[in-house]
Amino acid sequence: MKEFKERVAVVTGAASGIGRALADRFAAAGMRVVLADVEEGSLRQAESEMRSKGATVLGVVADVSKADSVEALAQKTLDTFGAVHILCNNAGVGGGFGPTWTQPLQNWEWGFGVNLWGVIHGIRSFVPIMLKQGTEGHVVNTASLAGLLSSPFMSIYDATKFAVVAISESLSLELALQGAPVKVSVLCPGFVNTNIVTSERNRPVHLRVPEQQFSEAEQSFAILMLSSVASGTPPAEVAEKVFAAIQDEQFYILPHPEFLPSVRARMERILEQKNPEFLSAIPSAQQSTFPKS
Repeated sequence: MKEFKERVAVVTGAASGIGRALADRFAAAGMRVVLADVEEGSLRQAESEMRSKGATVLGVVADVSKADSVEALAQKTLDTFGAVHILCNNAGVGGGFGPTWTQPLQNWEWGFGVNLWGVIHGIRSFVPIMLKQGTEGHVVNTASLAGLLSSPFMSIYDATKFAVVAISESLSLELALQGAPVKVSVLCPGFVNTNIVTSERNRPVHLRVPEQQFSEAEQSFAILMLSSVASGTPPAEVAEKVFAAIQDEQFYILPHPEFLPSVRARMERILEQKNPEFLSAIPSAQQSTFPKS
């Protein structure tokens, strides 16, 4: 995709983090931007800030875990701007933490509802519109390095992100087979300084669970994750790489090359039929901080 001025971008999870950075980058390119988020206060603030800088924006409160909410988002986009050229299925939550067998069903439902069904709903609602237009377009699905590497205590999050990678690959192949002008990218960042560690603030009341108790090993791993996110890459740097990938029609977007040796090692272990490598998603320099037993 080469033309951006006056075209339309839709970004979910746009009130903060990577989503907000993507919205800012698209606006800087002269695009009209639809900001979608479930957190209305932050959404209205983002909408106001962007509009004050001259951006053409539309803020829509949307719960991506619900098909009718995403359908309404698509309709409001068409009613306001008449088209959509870039779709960023970016909304995401932590979804739960702890041993797989102890995870409450509410954690599975919340994590899969936002991280996976949000992408599914986005594709189902927007891709038919993009195909009908017959113009160049691009879909960006936000997965994670957790969609390429597995970690202990994060099975819900990892499962959703692996699924997003697979869906993105299938979608890309399907569109290519019919010669569609719509391209696909999957974003797999490592640690980015976002609000994902506080995503509990947006958990629906009916999916809330009592506070869980964690072992020493689990607590140490959680602290490592939290500190890594806090010191992570600024979202604007990730957004710049996404924008470049859209221009270059690049499918895999891996903004953190320091993790690539771990991705390669995982693939090689699969081919060699070896057991999963413990903590493969954590940089080796940090692994000594985590208990081994």
